[in-house]
Amino acid sequence: MNKGTFLKYFLNQYTESGLAAVIQALAQAGLFIHKRLGEAGLADVLGSAGQTNIQGESVQKMDVIANNYVIDCLKNVPACGAMVSEETENVLPFNDMGKYVVAVDPLDGSSNIDVAAPVGTIFAIWEKISQDTPKAVDFLQPGKKLNAAGYIIYGSSTLLVLSVGNGTHAFTLASNDEFILSHPDIVIKKQGNIYSINQGNYQKFEEGLKNYIEWCTGTDKESSRPYSLRYIGSMVGDIHRTLLKGGIFIYPANKGETKGKLRLLYECIPMSYLVVHAGGDASNGEKPILDITPQEIHERSAIYIGSKENVHQCLEFVQRKVVY
Repeated sequence: MNKGTFLKYFLNQYTESGLAAVIQALAQAGLFIHKRLGEAGLADVLGSAGQTNIQGESVQKMDVIANNYVIDCLKNVPACGAMVSEETENVLPFNDMGKYVVAVDPLDGSSNIDVAAPVGTIFAIWEKISQDTPKAVDFLQPGKKLNAAGYIIYGSSTLLVLSVGNGTHAFTLASNDEFILSHPDIVIKKQGNIYSINQGNYQKFEEGLKNYIEWCTGTDKESSRPYSLRYIGSMVGDIHRTLLKGGIFIYPANKGETKGKLRLLYECIPMSYLVVHAGGDASNGEKPILDITPQEIHERSAIYIGSKENVHQCLEFVQRKVVY
């Protein structure tokens, strides 16, 4: 595939028409969100909407706007049977005959909007397995059964990062409102020297993870340590950097907890699909993320994701196989 290829031509070549239409609809929603974010400071869309979502988190005004854009763009696509979203409690059915279902985080990192930091839209697409009205079971499939996954990052430029199972590719939004292939066949470094974690929660971490952080901050020329700490606070921003520059992104379960904070269905699974198809790895600390079958729509998970050697090395500490 060649740089400069329009998204629609890429999809026509590498996917069937129904899946292509669903992805194009998500790209259209991303274009609308991109434009609305560009005028956020002028259009009274900054700050809280004064409500909470199903996870009990404060909803930002742009969360609501982004969610509505995604719904509006998907509901009229015949191939889209239903969607679930971070902002909705239950499945939103669109079309009983739709072949695909879509899980979406409409605006990851929305609290960063007020300070103009990167935010994004994350999505995962599965083929529907039920025979009638779409329901929760259609979404409760492991990531290894995905048909496509991606994210749109809104930052210094707007990019759609996508995998339909043939590698991971990035399309940059151009001035003509088209997403154009700019990063074909992204390959993540086998090992990087950047780690990304909210280190302010250090005292809440299990001892194995604390040992890994101590190892990362130790000095050793042979292993290029100390590693650099980078943490944006939106999963899209941190994963995008990790994908392009290598290293590891960590969002663990805190001490005494069994699961982390990030949502499995529409954050951890799609991001893991992208990173794995770029040659990286992703785990919840015990098993590969893509092997996990979700038990509920808004299930949470810990995640260790990034360059393969960094992830494996971190898990050695987390699982107490080595001590620093």
